[in-house]
Amino acid sequence: MHVQLVSLFPEFAASVADYGVVGRAVGRGLFALECLNPRDFTNDAHRTVDDRPYGGGPGMVMKYEPLAAAIVAARAAAPAGSPVVCLSPQGIVFDQARAREFAALPGLILLAGRYEGIDERLIEAEVDLELSLGDFVLSGGEIAAMAVIDAVVRLIPGVLGDDESARQDSFGCGFLDHPHYTRPEVIQGKAVPDVLLSGDHARISAWRTKQAIGRSFVRRPDLMARDELTVEQQRLLDEYLQEQGLTPGNG
Repeated sequence: MHVQLVSLFPEFAASVADYGVVGRAVGRGLFALECLNPRDFTNDAHRTVDDRPYGGGPGMVMKYEPLAAAIVAARAAAPAGSPVVCLSPQGIVFDQARAREFAALPGLILLAGRYEGIDERLIEAEVDLELSLGDFVLSGGEIAAMAVIDAVVRLIPGVLGDDESARQDSFGCGFLDHPHYTRPEVIQGKAVPDVLLSGDHARISAWRTKQAIGRSFVRRPDLMARDELTVEQQRLLDEYLQEQGLTPGNG
Protein backbone atom coordinates (compact mmCIF):
# COMPACT_ATOMS: atom_id res chain seq x y z
CA MET A 1 0.00 0.00 0.00
CA HIS A 2 1.24 3.48 -0.88
CA VAL A 3 0.16 6.63 1.01
CA GLN A 4 0.84 10.20 -0.05
CA LEU A 5 0.50 12.66 2.84
CA VAL A 6 0.19 16.39 2.14
CA SER A 7 1.38 18.29 5.22
CA LEU A 8 3.09 21.51 6.26
CA PHE A 9 5.09 19.42 8.75
CA PRO A 10 6.27 16.47 6.64
CA GLU A 11 9.11 15.43 8.96
CA PHE A 12 6.70 15.15 11.88
CA ALA A 13 4.09 13.26 9.89
CA ALA A 14 6.65 10.92 8.31
CA SER A 15 7.82 9.74 11.73
CA VAL A 16 4.84 7.37 11.90
CA ALA A 17 6.71 5.15 9.43
CA ASP A 18 9.80 4.90 11.64
CA TYR A 19 8.39 2.91 14.54
CA GLY A 20 6.36 -0.11 15.56
CA VAL A 21 3.96 -1.92 13.27
CA VAL A 22 4.12 0.72 10.53
CA GLY A 23 7.91 0.71 10.59
CA ARG A 24 7.96 -3.08 10.23
CA ALA A 25 5.51 -2.85 7.32
CA VAL A 26 7.86 -0.41 5.58
CA GLY A 27 10.80 -2.74 6.21
CA ARG A 28 8.92 -5.68 4.71
CA GLY A 29 7.95 -3.70 1.62
CA LEU A 30 4.23 -3.87 2.45
CA PHE A 31 3.74 -0.14 2.96
CA ALA A 32 5.27 3.07 1.64
CA LEU A 33 4.73 6.65 2.80
CA GLU A 34 5.70 9.83 0.97
CA CYS A 35 5.08 13.31 2.38
CA LEU A 36 4.60 16.42 0.27
CA ASN A 37 4.89 19.94 1.65
CA PRO A 38 2.52 22.49 0.05
CA ARG A 39 5.24 25.12 0.53
CA ASP A 40 7.21 23.35 -2.20
CA PHE A 41 4.39 24.21 -4.61
CA THR A 42 4.34 27.97 -4.04
CA ASN A 43 5.70 30.64 -6.37
CA ASP A 44 6.58 33.51 -4.02
CA ALA A 45 9.75 34.18 -2.03
CA HIS A 46 7.97 33.65 1.31
CA ARG A 47 6.48 30.30 0.24
CA THR A 48 3.05 31.49 1.36
CA VAL A 49 0.43 28.82 1.98
CA ASP A 50 -2.15 30.82 3.97
CA ASP A 51 -4.00 34.14 3.90
CA ARG A 52 -6.60 36.10 5.85
CA PRO A 53 -10.20 34.83 5.69
CA TYR A 54 -12.79 36.65 3.64
CA GLY A 55 -15.45 38.05 5.95
CA GLY A 56 -12.96 38.66 8.74
CA GLY A 57 -12.36 36.68 11.87
CA PRO A 58 -9.36 35.17 13.67
CA GLY A 59 -6.62 33.03 12.19
CA MET A 60 -5.58 32.24 8.66
CA VAL A 61 -6.94 29.97 5.93
CA MET A 62 -4.87 27.57 3.81
CA LYS A 63 -4.77 28.73 0.20
CA TYR A 64 -6.20 26.85 -2.75
CA GLU A 65 -3.29 26.97 -5.20
CA PRO A 66 -0.44 25.30 -3.28
CA LEU A 67 -2.71 22.61 -1.87
CA ALA A 68 -4.20 21.86 -5.29
CA ALA A 69 -0.74 21.61 -6.84
CA ALA A 70 0.45 19.29 -4.06
CA ILE A 71 -2.58 17.06 -4.52
CA VAL A 72 -1.99 16.89 -8.27
CA ALA A 73 1.57 15.74 -7.58
CA ALA A 74 0.32 13.23 -5.01
CA ARG A 75 -2.19 11.80 -7.49
CA ALA A 76 0.54 11.38 -10.07
CA ALA A 77 2.65 9.38 -7.60
CA ALA A 78 -0.15 7.36 -5.97
CA PRO A 79 -1.61 4.15 -7.39
CA ALA A 80 -4.77 4.46 -9.44
CA GLY A 81 -7.85 4.32 -7.25
CA SER A 82 -6.31 6.21 -4.32
CA PRO A 83 -8.94 8.60 -2.86
CA VAL A 84 -8.07 12.02 -1.45
CA VAL A 85 -9.02 12.12 2.24
CA CYS A 86 -8.93 15.35 4.22
CA LEU A 87 -8.56 15.11 8.00
CA SER A 88 -11.10 17.59 9.34
CA PRO A 89 -13.40 18.12 12.36
CA GLN A 90 -16.19 18.47 9.78
CA GLY A 91 -15.65 14.92 8.49
CA ILE A 92 -17.42 11.68 9.22
CA VAL A 93 -15.98 9.79 12.18
CA PHE A 94 -13.23 7.29 11.39
CA ASP A 95 -13.90 3.77 12.66
CA GLN A 96 -12.68 0.20 12.25
CA ALA A 97 -15.00 -0.46 9.33
CA ARG A 98 -13.48 2.49 7.48
CA ALA A 99 -9.99 1.25 8.37
CA ARG A 100 -10.79 -2.13 6.79
CA GLU A 101 -12.14 -0.38 3.71
CA PHE A 102 -8.97 1.68 3.36
CA ALA A 103 -6.73 -1.36 3.92
CA ALA A 104 -8.21 -2.97 0.80
CA LEU A 105 -7.22 0.01 -1.36
CA PRO A 106 -3.95 0.26 -3.31
CA GLY A 107 -3.26 3.65 -1.77
CA LEU A 108 -4.49 6.80 -0.08
CA ILE A 109 -3.83 10.52 -0.40
CA LEU A 110 -4.19 12.16 3.01
CA LEU A 111 -4.49 15.92 3.42
CA ALA A 112 -3.58 17.40 6.81
CA GLY A 113 -5.03 20.86 7.33
CA ARG A 114 -3.69 23.62 9.59
CA TYR A 115 -4.70 27.06 10.87
CA GLU A 116 -8.43 27.90 10.86
CA GLY A 117 -9.09 25.61 7.94
CA ILE A 118 -8.78 25.10 4.20
CA ASP A 119 -10.35 27.16 1.41
CA GLU A 120 -13.69 25.41 0.86
CA ARG A 121 -13.21 25.46 -2.90
CA LEU A 122 -10.23 23.15 -2.52
CA ILE A 123 -12.36 20.69 -0.53
CA GLU A 124 -15.09 20.79 -3.15
CA ALA A 125 -12.74 20.38 -6.10
CA GLU A 126 -10.10 17.95 -4.89
CA VAL A 127 -11.25 16.00 -1.81
CA ASP A 128 -13.20 12.74 -2.01
CA LEU A 129 -13.87 12.33 1.71
CA GLU A 130 -13.51 14.38 4.90
CA LEU A 131 -12.62 12.30 7.95
CA SER A 132 -12.55 13.09 11.68
CA LEU A 133 -11.16 11.23 14.70
CA GLY A 134 -13.98 12.52 16.89
CA ASP A 135 -15.59 15.55 18.46
CA PHE A 136 -12.48 17.45 19.50
CA VAL A 137 -10.04 19.82 17.83
CA LEU A 138 -6.34 19.26 17.13
CA SER A 139 -3.82 21.88 16.04
CA GLY A 140 -3.54 20.19 12.67
CA GLY A 141 -4.42 17.08 10.73
CA GLU A 142 -1.03 15.37 11.08
CA ILE A 143 -1.81 13.44 14.27
CA ALA A 144 -5.15 12.36 12.82
CA ALA A 145 -3.46 11.24 9.60
CA MET A 146 -0.88 9.27 11.58
CA ALA A 147 -3.65 7.57 13.55
CA VAL A 148 -5.42 6.60 10.33
CA ILE A 149 -2.19 5.24 8.86
CA ASP A 150 -1.47 3.12 11.94
CA ALA A 151 -5.01 1.74 12.08
CA VAL A 152 -5.00 0.88 8.37
CA VAL A 153 -1.50 -0.55 8.03
CA ARG A 154 -2.01 -3.14 10.78
CA LEU A 155 -4.89 -4.57 8.71
CA ILE A 156 -2.76 -5.14 5.60
CA PRO A 157 -2.22 -8.91 5.25
CA GLY A 158 1.23 -9.95 6.37
CA VAL A 159 1.95 -6.85 8.46
CA LEU A 160 1.19 -8.40 11.84
CA GLY A 161 2.99 -11.55 12.86
CA ASP A 162 -0.40 -13.23 13.28
CA ASP A 163 -3.31 -11.92 11.20
CA GLU A 164 -5.64 -13.26 13.89
CA SER A 165 -4.39 -10.42 16.11
CA ALA A 166 -6.16 -7.87 13.93
CA ARG A 167 -9.38 -9.85 13.96
CA GLN A 168 -9.34 -10.12 17.75
CA ASP A 169 -8.58 -6.43 18.38
CA SER A 170 -11.25 -4.15 19.79
CA PHE A 171 -13.89 -3.51 17.09
CA GLY A 172 -12.41 -6.29 14.94
CA CYS A 173 -15.58 -8.35 15.47
CA GLY A 174 -17.84 -5.44 16.29
CA PHE A 175 -17.16 -5.51 20.04
CA LEU A 176 -14.54 -4.23 22.44
CA ASP A 177 -11.64 -6.56 23.18
CA HIS A 178 -11.69 -9.07 26.03
CA PRO A 179 -9.38 -8.66 29.07
CA HIS A 180 -5.78 -9.86 28.76
CA TYR A 181 -3.49 -11.36 31.42
CA THR A 182 0.13 -12.49 31.61
CA ARG A 183 2.62 -13.67 34.27
CA PRO A 184 2.78 -13.59 37.25
CA GLU A 185 -0.36 -15.54 37.99
CA VAL A 186 -1.20 -13.49 41.10
CA ILE A 187 -0.58 -9.74 41.51
CA GLN A 188 -1.48 -7.96 44.76
CA GLY A 189 -3.88 -10.74 45.62
CA LYS A 190 -5.63 -10.68 42.23
CA ALA A 191 -5.38 -13.93 40.32
CA VAL A 192 -5.78 -14.69 36.65
CA PRO A 193 -9.30 -16.07 35.98
CA ASP A 194 -9.30 -19.85 36.43
CA VAL A 195 -10.75 -20.48 32.99
CA LEU A 196 -7.60 -19.09 31.34
CA LEU A 197 -5.52 -21.67 33.22
CA SER A 198 -7.78 -24.58 32.33
CA GLY A 199 -6.30 -25.46 28.96
CA ASP A 200 -9.86 -25.90 27.68
CA HIS A 201 -9.80 -23.87 24.48
CA ALA A 202 -13.57 -24.00 23.95
CA ARG A 203 -14.23 -22.62 27.45
CA ILE A 204 -11.54 -19.97 27.02
CA SER A 205 -13.02 -18.87 23.69
CA ALA A 206 -16.52 -18.65 25.17
CA TRP A 207 -15.22 -16.69 28.19
CA ARG A 208 -13.41 -14.21 25.95
CA THR A 209 -16.47 -13.74 23.76
CA LYS A 210 -18.62 -13.20 26.86
CA GLN A 211 -16.22 -10.60 28.22
CA ALA A 212 -16.08 -8.77 24.88
CA ILE A 213 -19.86 -8.63 24.54
CA GLY A 214 -20.40 -7.72 28.19
CA ARG A 215 -17.80 -4.96 28.20
CA SER A 216 -19.27 -3.53 25.01
CA PHE A 217 -22.77 -3.52 26.48
CA VAL A 218 -21.64 -1.74 29.66
CA ARG A 219 -18.97 0.61 28.30
CA ARG A 220 -20.09 1.27 24.72
CA PRO A 221 -23.82 0.63 24.32
CA ASP A 222 -23.68 2.55 21.05
CA LEU A 223 -21.75 -0.37 19.56
CA MET A 224 -24.41 -2.83 20.63
CA ALA A 225 -27.09 -0.92 18.75
CA ARG A 226 -25.39 -1.58 15.43
CA ASP A 227 -25.71 -5.36 15.33
CA GLU A 228 -28.31 -7.83 16.47
CA LEU A 229 -26.91 -10.43 18.83
CA THR A 230 -27.22 -14.09 18.01
CA VAL A 231 -29.01 -16.34 20.49
CA GLU A 232 -25.65 -17.53 21.83
CA GLN A 233 -24.28 -14.00 22.13
CA GLN A 234 -27.40 -12.93 24.01
CA ARG A 235 -26.99 -15.88 26.36
CA LEU A 236 -23.38 -14.90 27.04
CA LEU A 237 -24.40 -11.29 27.64
CA ASP A 238 -27.10 -12.33 30.13
CA GLU A 239 -24.56 -14.54 31.90
CA TYR A 240 -22.05 -11.68 32.05
CA LEU A 241 -24.60 -9.26 33.48
CA GLN A 242 -25.67 -11.78 36.10
CA GLU A 243 -22.05 -12.37 37.12
CA GLN A 244 -21.48 -8.62 37.42
CA GLY A 245 -24.70 -8.02 39.33
CA LEU A 246 -26.07 -5.93 36.45
CA THR A 247 -29.23 -5.96 34.39
CA PRO A 248 -30.01 -4.29 31.03
CA GLY A 249 -31.82 -1.65 33.02
CA ASN A 250 -28.95 -0.63 35.31
CA GLY A 251 -25.88 -1.58 33.25
